[in-house]
Amino acid sequence: MAFFNRTDSAPAAAAMVLAAGRGERMRPLTDSTPKPLLPVHGQPLMQWPMQALARGGFTRQLVNTAWLGEQIAAHFGDRVRWAGLPEVQIAYSHEGHDFGRALETAGGILRALPALQEVFWVVAGDVFAPDFAFSAEAVQRFAASGRQAHLWLVPNPAHNLKGDFGLAADGQVLNLPAGDAGRQYTFSTIALYRHSFFTRSDAPAPAGNPEGVSAPLAPMLRAAMDRGEVSGEVYTGAWTDVGTPERLAQLNA
Repeated sequence: MAFFNRTDSAPAAAAMVLAAGRGERMRPLTDSTPKPLLPVHGQPLMQWPMQALARGGFTRQLVNTAWLGEQIAAHFGDRVRWAGLPEVQIAYSHEGHDFGRALETAGGILRALPALQEVFWVVAGDVFAPDFAFSAEAVQRFAASGRQAHLWLVPNPAHNLKGDFGLAADGQVLNLPAGDAGRQYTFSTIALYRHSFFTRSDAPAPAGNPEGVSAPLAPMLRAAMDRGEVSGEVYTGAWTDVGTPERLAQLNA
């Protein structure tokens, strides 16, 4: 079975949009609609990062799906054009179809890795950051940096006051213990990665993840931080992790 709805000669994707989650905390809204398709300001939530990527010139995008994933593929198709933006070509990694479940973040990225460029963006399809600028300059800086991952962090929101990570003055992201006051930032889900971040000998699965291993991303990130391989910067624009019906309602108010 082919991994993706693309030919082997098709150019690799510059970005992956994560859209496979069940959205348990959003129920009953997600009982019949995948979370990334829930409307925010008149369009599907995941369309906001897809359009922002296109605005930056990243028009080859890969979307992973699981829960009600056929709705996502039916809505966007293989190509889509929005007013004022270049045409976006979309490939899909249908984890639900291939394995009957989502593979978690790292498992899903590993599954898609053969169809992604050597350096690629990842963003969650359930995060609203309409003003984020995906830029070629950011990719070039990261590619020249020698780091394995570059994360955009946000000041801790009310629903995550204890934070995820710290940030050193030189831009290194710090894996601080739970409860440390230096964990002043929350991972926005927006990041740049190299293939080599996911192809270490201790990776949870090989590239392509043929067995459908489920694996979270956080342990891989924390281990890389301990090796000094993760850089980051703070994003202070509008950002919402649309994790509950209340946050969705607030966005649409």
